[in-house]
Amino acid sequence: MLPFLSILALSAVLSAASPADTVQADDARPIERATMYGLGWANEYDTYLSPQEYRGIEFRLSRESLRRTRWADGRLVRQSFFQGYANYTHNHVDNNNALGALVNWNWGLHYDFPVADGLHLFAGGLADLSGGFLWNFRNGNNPANARAAVAVDASVGGAWDFRLRRVPFRLRYQLDVPLVGAMFSPHYGQSYYEIFSQGNAGGVVRFTSLHNRPSWRHRLSLDFPVGRARMRFTYLWDAQQSEVNHIRTHAYGHIFMVGFVKRFNLIK
Repeated sequence: MLPFLSILALSAVLSAASPADTVQADDARPIERATMYGLGWANEYDTYLSPQEYRGIEFRLSRESLRRTRWADGRLVRQSFFQGYANYTHNHVDNNNALGALVNWNWGLHYDFPVADGLHLFAGGLADLSGGFLWNFRNGNNPANARAAVAVDASVGGAWDFRLRRVPFRLRYQLDVPLVGAMFSPHYGQSYYEIFSQGNAGGVVRFTSLHNRPSWRHRLSLDFPVGRARMRFTYLWDAQQSEVNHIRTHAYGHIFMVGFVKRFNLIK
């Protein structure tokens, strides 16, 4: 029930954040928006809370916007990607459960490299911000651990427009990898009371890079028409890992998502 309520709240945030569509104009640049809903498998691990892995089900929502800019002769494409998830997991002996939730926002630019007719490669960078928590139901003194991180991501991918029996399809892949950033983490065994009430906050914000936060997000999607609408299927492999302040964490998600895509123009 708690994951379902979390998803409803995230859905309301996504809907409220969506700007209104405007009519097309000759001097406007094309924009693409996709809203996706997903379900899949989650694997959570946080040695601050427990030495065991927790596995279960995950619900995820995402909202993506792509818009071609006038910069670099129209080759730069601006991307905004917002996602949120809630998962409910259990340990391998099935005597304890955990609830996790997180929101993540990426914003950045990609340079578009046309390779062939209908085939484009792209590369760029993204600002990456995230925040959430993992709550262990049976822990007493330290029942939950907060998650907060910022990073600069390298981002690469490609898109292929093709036809099968005259039906247009678009296959798209994107890989995002955090290169440098910072994250919040208590020290192993340190309580939040010590941090926020006693002022023992030294070293709880740490520099991160590939050596202590090796993470990545793969997205593979297929767009196709359904009547006058355009549908998208996506497979998402999200792997976030860290080893900071003698605490090891990972949050893995294998998610299958479905949603609709809108393509139109916006007046500047």
